[in-house]
Amino acid sequence: MSRTSALDTLIELTREAVDNAGRHLAGARRSQQQAQAQLDTLLHYRQEYSQRLQQAMQEGMEPASLLNYQAFLGSLDDAIDRARQSLHAQVQQVGQRQQHWLEQQRKLNSYHTLIERRAQAAQLQDNRSQQRLTDELSAQLRLRGNAFTSSSGSSR
Repeated sequence: MSRTSALDTLIELTREAVDNAGRHLAGARRSQQQAQAQLDTLLHYRQEYSQRLQQAMQEGMEPASLLNYQAFLGSLDDAIDRARQSLHAQVQQVGQRQQHWLEQQRKLNSYHTLIERRAQAAQLQDNRSQQRLTDELSAQLRLRGNAFTSSSGSSR
């Protein structure tokens, strides 16, 4: 009985670990989506700003304005690099969180498999015991039947 309760405790703890790992994985995925959205926004903004620069250069512009555009584009490029690094870190974290969740899920599945095997072994043992009992009863009935047949045949 203590094995079953200890196994039940392990299963409950592992279920909690699976749930916890799932929550962390979901949070990491949300963070990855946010990082991707931020990078996409920065890339889109850089493209628009670059197009504005091209248009302004075709129309003619002051050298100071050109320097301002270039400085701003440089700042955007730096922000894009940081956003890419952040996204890369989030992708790695999602992978780690997913691996942890899978490990916990495998552990839980192995406990369930152990319970199933124990139940099957107990059922097999029970079936064997019932078969032995049935065999013993059949043997006793045959002996009684033979004894009855012998005694009734000899009295005639």
